[in-house]
Amino acid sequence: MSKAIVLRASETATVEADWGHLEWYASSSLGNSNEVTIGKCVIKPGCANPLHSHPNCSEVIVVVQGRVSHTIEGGAHVELNVGDVITVPPDLPHQAINIGDDDVVLSIAFTSADRQSRAH
Repeated sequence: MSKAIVLRASETATVEADWGHLEWYASSSLGNSNEVTIGKCVIKPGCANPLHSHPNCSEVIVVVQGRVSHTIEGGAHVELNVGDVITVPPDLPHQAINIGDDDVVLSIAFTSADRQSRAH
C-alpha cells in the first residue's frame, strides 16, 4: 500500500549560486518522489543560470515572478512573463536570463525523480 509522504520546509534542499538559487521540494534524493522532481529557481536581476540540458527528462517551467529571456533552439530567445510556461524536451540546451529589475521566480518540474543536468 502506498502512503503519503510529508516533507517539512526545514527538510527541503537549497543550492546557492552566484546567479541565485535552486530550492528542491520533491525528488528521489529527498525521499518523497519516485516519479518527478519539483523545485523553484530564483535568478537575481541581470543574472542567468548556466546554459545546460537534462539528458534524462523534460522540464516544465512556469514564470511565477519577473521577466525572463529563455535561450532555446539554436540560441534563439523567447521572452516569458508571469504565468507563461515553457516545456523543454530532453537534451535541449537552455538558459534563463533575468531581464527585469526584481528577482525572477520560476516553478520547475521534471519528468524524472532523479533529474540529471549537463553543462554546455
